[in-house]
Amino acid sequence: MPSMMQILADLTPLNRVMCSSDYDRTVDYLLERLPFREIRYDADEPEHNGWVIPPKWDVLEAKILRDGAVVYDGTWHPMAVIALSAPFRGTVSLEELRRHLHFDHRYDDAIPFHFRQLFRSWDRTWGFCVPKRLVDGLEGGDYEVVIETAEAPGYLRMLEWELPGEADETIVFGANLDHPGVANDGLSGVAVGIELFRRLAEQPRALSYRLVLAQGIMGTEYYLGRQDPRRRARILEGAMLEMIGSPTQLALQFSRGAEGNLEHAIAAAVRALGVDHRTGGFEEVVLNDEYVWEAYGIPMASLTRFPYPEYHTDRDDVALMSAPALEEAVNVLEAAIATLESTPLIHKRFEGNVCLSNPRYDLYVDPGQVAFGDRPDEPRRQMRLLMDTIPTLSRPTSVRQLAARVGLPQETVAAYLDRWRKKGLIDLLP
Repeated sequence: MPSMMQILADLTPLNRVMCSSDYDRTVDYLLERLPFREIRYDADEPEHNGWVIPPKWDVLEAKILRDGAVVYDGTWHPMAVIALSAPFRGTVSLEELRRHLHFDHRYDDAIPFHFRQLFRSWDRTWGFCVPKRLVDGLEGGDYEVVIETAEAPGYLRMLEWELPGEADETIVFGANLDHPGVANDGLSGVAVGIELFRRLAEQPRALSYRLVLAQGIMGTEYYLGRQDPRRRARILEGAMLEMIGSPTQLALQFSRGAEGNLEHAIAAAVRALGVDHRTGGFEEVVLNDEYVWEAYGIPMASLTRFPYPEYHTDRDDVALMSAPALEEAVNVLEAAIATLESTPLIHKRFEGNVCLSNPRYDLYVDPGQVAFGDRPDEPRRQMRLLMDTIPTLSRPTSVRQLAARVGLPQETVAAYLDRWRKKGLIDLLP
């Protein structure tokens, strides 16, 4: 099995546009080395929620010339031609050329990632991504432009690695396998996810785990939208692993409701390990595939090192990657999973509010009545909060997380929940 840094070194230079020969090479590379299952959707299938699979697209030749001399070779980097550029061959004025040149306003010598056409394949033009200094140095006159591409019907290929546990409830980790020529944005999360699953595969597991590698946004939408709803329903929650290899501060972004067991286990892990980090609410740190998972009712946190200065530029390369940063992320996730594995999940077997004072259950907690001289104390108040919280649980919740929510020791909560279990009101799984 290749190391994290080896995966990054091997795959970063490829033009991993979501439908391309280099994306195929990436998928084949992983299938040959790891126990992934491939999922594929072809362009001749109906659109999904308006998403259109773009054509398979490869750049054959891309040049800007003046008086026969090459001014810019668009094959020097995978981002040097805008993603899904239309083919073009002709002579244009400097004014017209400038309309098709895209540069990063922050840097003189970096090129940006122009990706919008991947999601608007019905409305395409031609263009290059170039350094700002090149644009500033262009002289007046006519330029010859050549962009030759090879196109064919597109298809989406994605990978998943499933590790079954004692329970069907599944924790999912997602990462983006596309993004041409960059290391941190997408691919670092792939490397971390693979290393995490390599370690998990060697351990007994109470819960099930799934690693999903897909194209950003569109791939995840197809993966979730076209999946058997019964299989999708097994996914309890998860986390996106994205932009996680740069030497920048680790950040945990909570899911929309911040109620996932995994995200709170990650929060506990970074504190316990003394990791320099920050936290943020949903969409406060990063915006990526999380909102797609959330739209299908799956709470999705993110572990990332965003922002970093090299984002969406050619400076996001292997040299930027930090092996200690990658290892730190894996260690945090391992610790979080160890926490999940050490505490049962609460599954309700009832709706509404049960009459807990009924002798059949005998689970009622009396907090005391001031009018009769019985003043509530804090322990009884917390136990009453626990009693009232259990019926409101809308999803499987770990004993540890429930204990943290009500401010009681985990052992106290576990003992009370066991009484509920014996009365047939809940299951504690696995």
